[in-house]
Amino acid sequence: MTSPDVPVDDLDQRIIAALQIDGRASWRHIARVLGEPERTVARRGLRLLENQLVTVAALVPSGDCVIARLRCVPDATRQVALATARRKDTIFTYVVTGSSDCVAELQCPPGRLAELVLDDLPALPGLTAQQVYPVLRYFRTVHEWHPDILDPQQVAELRRFPTPDDSASRPDMELDPEERAIVAALAEDGRHTHEELAALAGVSEATARRRVEALSQAGVVSIRASVEPALLGLPVEALLWIRTRPDALERVGTLVVESPLVRYAAVVTGEYQLLVHVVQPSKDALLDYLAHASWVPHVEAVESQFVVEALKRSATPTPRLRRLLSEPV
Repeated sequence: MTSPDVPVDDLDQRIIAALQIDGRASWRHIARVLGEPERTVARRGLRLLENQLVTVAALVPSGDCVIARLRCVPDATRQVALATARRKDTIFTYVVTGSSDCVAELQCPPGRLAELVLDDLPALPGLTAQQVYPVLRYFRTVHEWHPDILDPQQVAELRRFPTPDDSASRPDMELDPEERAIVAALAEDGRHTHEELAALAGVSEATARRRVEALSQAGVVSIRASVEPALLGLPVEALLWIRTRPDALERVGTLVVESPLVRYAAVVTGEYQLLVHVVQPSKDALLDYLAHASWVPHVEAVESQFVVEALKRSATPTPRLRRLLSEPV
C-alpha cells in the first residue's frame, strides 16, 4: 500500500529487508552490508520510517498464542475486525474471504483461555460464530520471515540475535523495573536509541545497551520491522489451512517453510493441523503455488482464504488501521 507521494524502489526494498532482519541495525551497518553510501541509506530509511511505510517495534510475549476464526453478520465484519485489532493482545488481524470473515492471532496469558473463549470474543457486537485454536508450535513466525531480496551473506552479516525457537509459549523471565521501562519503550518504537532508553529507564547508556542485548538474546523481546508485503512486490496474500496425517506433519511443515514467500507457519489444534500465511506477486502465482508446491502431494486437504485487508501485523497497526482510526465517526 504505497503512497503515491512516497515511491518505493529497489534500494528502499533492500533497506526494508535489512530492517526485517535487524530492526535496530544502524544506518552505517546497513549501508556497509548493502554497499551503498551511508548518507543515502540513512535518508531513505528515515523517510520510510517517518511515512510509516515500515515500522519497527518490539513484540513482547505475554502468554500462549491462539488463533481465532470469527464469523460475522454481513454488515459487521469491519467492526468486529477493528475491535479485534484494537486489543492489546492481538498480534495479527486479517479480514478474509471464505468460511470465516476475520482471522486473528492473540496472546492469551495462562489461565485466561476460558475467559477469552466464553466472555471476551462472544461480546464482540455482530459476531455470529467463533473457533479458537491454540498454537502448539511454529515452523516460522513473521519475525523470521524475509523474502529473497538480500543474499545469504548479507543476511548473515545483519543477523545479530538467534532466531526464536518454535515454542508457542512466552519465555519465563522476571523483569526488574528498569527492564520493564526499556521493554515498554521498545514496544512503542523499536529504534529508540540507547541514550533515549537510558533516560527513560533511569540507567546509564551502557547499561541500557546491555539490557537490550540480553532481552533480545533471551527472546523476551522480538524487535520486528512490520511492512506491507505489497511494498516488496508481493500484493497477493492468502491463509492456507492444511490438513495432513499426524505422521506427515513434520515433513509437510519443513517443506512449507522452504519457500521464502511463506511468512508464517504454525501448528494448531482442530480439523486443520497447519495454518500458513503465504504471499505472492500475483493470483496466477498463487494458483501455481497451490497446485505445484513441494508439500502438496503430502497433504489431505487445503482450505485457502484470500486476505482482503490487514489491520494489524506483528502487534503493530497497519497503515489501513491507522487511517480507519483517524476517520471521524
